Amino acid sequence: MQFDQSKCSVLKGFVTIKDGCAHVVPAAAVDLYFCSVSPGPCGGRLSTRTMLGRTLREVSAALKQGHITPTELCQKCLSIIKKTKFLNAYITVSEEVALKQAEESEKRYKKGHSLGDLDGIPIAVKDNFSTSGIETTCASNMLRGKGYVPPYNATVVQKLLDQGALLMGKTNLDEFAMGSGSTDGVFGPVKNPWSYSKQYREKRKQKSHCENEDSNWLITGGSSGGSAAAVSAFTCFAALGSDTGGSTRNPAAHCGLVGLKPSYGLVSRHGLIPLVNSMDVPGILTRCVDDAAIVLGVLAGHDPKDSTTIQDPVKPFVLPSLTDVSKLCIGIPKEYLTPELSSEVRSLWSKAANLFESEGAKVIEVSLPHTSYSIVCYHVLCTSEVASNMARFDGLEYGHRCDIDVSTEAMYAATRREGFNDVVRGRILSGNFFLLKENYENYFVKAQKVRRLIANDFVTVFNSGVDVLLTPTTLSEAVPYTEFIKEDNRTRSAQDDIFTQAANMAGLPAVSVPMALSNQGLPIGLQFIGRAFCDQELLTIAKWFEKQVQFPVIQLQELMDDCSSVFENEKLASVSLKQ
Repeated sequence: MQFDQSKCSVLKGFVTIKDGCAHVVPAAAVDLYFCSVSPGPCGGRLSTRTMLGRTLREVSAALKQGHITPTELCQKCLSIIKKTKFLNAYITVSEEVALKQAEESEKRYKKGHSLGDLDGIPIAVKDNFSTSGIETTCASNMLRGKGYVPPYNATVVQKLLDQGALLMGKTNLDEFAMGSGSTDGVFGPVKNPWSYSKQYREKRKQKSHCENEDSNWLITGGSSGGSAAAVSAFTCFAALGSDTGGSTRNPAAHCGLVGLKPSYGLVSRHGLIPLVNSMDVPGILTRCVDDAAIVLGVLAGHDPKDSTTIQDPVKPFVLPSLTDVSKLCIGIPKEYLTPELSSEVRSLWSKAANLFESEGAKVIEVSLPHTSYSIVCYHVLCTSEVASNMARFDGLEYGHRCDIDVSTEAMYAATRREGFNDVVRGRILSGNFFLLKENYENYFVKAQKVRRLIANDFVTVFNSGVDVLLTPTTLSEAVPYTEFIKEDNRTRSAQDDIFTQAANMAGLPAVSVPMALSNQGLPIGLQFIGRAFCDQELLTIAKWFEKQVQFPVIQLQELMDDCSSVFENEKLASVSLKQ
């Protein structure tokens, strides 16, 4: 379906689709989900219920025209955070901070001095980004115990705040971002909002199940699961995650969102508590591709505090509406057709390729011959850098410190034993093993050489004329928590990162876009990988694909109806939500 944007105003109706975004909620669906807080006469002020499912540009336009205020938007998001507290998406809710920011934003709008499309827009930040005056825990006892409060903002956080964004809070994750399920943090696992969606529940009607059954809820994926759940549950419009081997794209696929990992060096890592310096990238989670592009346009650019960022000036990321894909060449890596890939994901992957081909694009099979070595190579390099990065947590400068005072060595050992969970300690041990003098050449150096071969595979493919690669994001749809924890963290991470970590090792941009619902009524996403620093081209193609597939919006009205009375009178405090 084509829409003439010149005739479609943001404020004329409830079925507007603007800029090709496919995630706009029909008014009927929104009415079922949200309660109105500011209804007005026809042509008057719009209610927050018509805003929460819309795109950033649409909400920004409504704010500029006075049809809604930043404070109303903020209060509605805070209300939903209360009602969905059981999802465990947030570690800290910064209610007072957000309301104060909304008040300042409202003053700017009244004066006609809007800072941009993000002014007055609620956002969330993964709790491994430093936030001035707000506790940062990395979901670990190492930082939680003493209440570590950074004295500065991460560059990406500061850039969002400089544009007037409202910080709703810090989101949950696997401890120090080590995991693929958002199940291993000290604050407990994050529940996938799709567990409570109408689409999923209707598919389960034939089975007897209880609302509170542990076996009934699904994992979000990780490690940025809190950020994904926060956006998916409409508690904010966009959220920051971190992506080291797929930690933004993985939960995006499981939660029906767009998950973007920018090119390495395009976005500053300053203030992101490091996991793997050579692969970490701040990620972006939104409900549509255009929104991701807007956020990327704010975040991208050189940062003197991060020497790995590009020196060249970055232009705003405005995505053209692609109508002709006949000149595109889409590569399908044959090595990604693994035996573990579910039949549903395989089928949708094939349908996506056929979609491009039917519209005139050239779709070819390509080879990335060193793919089979990538996950092992990633494990060696990841744990080696983890061992180095985690050395700073020794109980002296900040964070947890044990009570043992027999010796400095004993204090170090006890502090790290008490502060880190088994997953973090295991990765530190593995990394230190690989970095031993007698092992360094055989493990770390060889892994670096293999990494170069993997990066060269991508260069070869893109030099052959391929514009983007189309791959699965995950092996399957989201799985129940009880099934996920049957295997250990390392095994799960190796399985779940199989399609995503290679882009991190090569420094390439990659985006996961939701395509369709599975037979269980759960989201399945596909991944596009582009050339280094061709993020705009990648997102333009992803936007075209998004428009074609018309992924359905999550329907959570049952969840809200069931839980509204439970959380109606609960006060939302600006403190850590300790379990």
